[in-house]
Amino acid sequence: MKAPSSAEGRCAHRPIGIMIENCEKCQPAKADLASSLNSPENPATGDSLRRFGWLSGTTCVLALVLGACSSTVKDDPNSQASVDKLYAEAKDDLASGSYDRAIKSLERVEGRAAGTLMAQQAQLDLAWAYHRSGERAQAVTALDRFIKLNPSSPALDYAMYMKGLVNFNEDLGLFGRLASQDISERDQQASRDALLAFRQVVEQFPESSYALDAGLRIDYITNTLAVYEVHVARYYFNRGAFLAAANRAQQTAQEFQRAPAVEEALFILAQCYDKLGLQALRDDAQRVLKQTFPKSAYLDSNYAAAKKAWWKIW
Repeated sequence: MKAPSSAEGRCAHRPIGIMIENCEKCQPAKADLASSLNSPENPATGDSLRRFGWLSGTTCVLALVLGACSSTVKDDPNSQASVDKLYAEAKDDLASGSYDRAIKSLERVEGRAAGTLMAQQAQLDLAWAYHRSGERAQAVTALDRFIKLNPSSPALDYAMYMKGLVNFNEDLGLFGRLASQDISERDQQASRDALLAFRQVVEQFPESSYALDAGLRIDYITNTLAVYEVHVARYYFNRGAFLAAANRAQQTAQEFQRAPAVEEALFILAQCYDKLGLQALRDDAQRVLKQTFPKSAYLDSNYAAAKKAWWKIW
């Protein structure tokens, strides 16, 4: 290939060494060339420049829009990623025992994920957090709200079971434990609420994985309620309120027929009728006691009060 000579690429009138930018005779030609290139009528350059300018502007706009959207999704507290992160933090707090912090996070998750399965799970976790932090009333309220708002939820059996569990495990308190208070000696409203919840699980969801344990707890609570009624009947009997004692004992025998505490209830009932001078009713109560509990110790001994706690001085 022939190398260009030093005369090629320059004007004939321009001396060697003088650049086109510095040549006075070439300046008008240079201006005409630039004007021609920038002219929209130039088919070689005008359309291309317009297209390039339009594409460049569109690209910038798209970049700005996508960047704004990306920033919005990342910073939006109601986005799925933010809710998932918040729920994961709440689960970690539950696992570590930080129930107060978990409660705050779960309340936020429930509000942001309303109408989703995550919101339902957050409601159940919230009830459990209340229960573990000792807030029985708030736990029951949360479970009642879940049952009301989600009647067709696949976790409905669990919610009912948890409601029974929350009431079943009501704490006796410090003084109750120090005084060796029996569970049957306190108010039984919580136990009755637990009994109702467990019965709902067994009756409405007999195939549930919680039905077996609920049935066992039903038997335990039934015996506890019967013992409580006998405790009240014994209290009335020891204070000479024989009619009130007879009513409590009779109620126990009728409502909890299969409970072991019915044995003492029948004995108290016979003793009350004897004190009231109702010999026929006394004989009926003793006959039922012999037929139901033929080896009962109450048939051969007088009524004896139950063992008292150390703090009872009367």
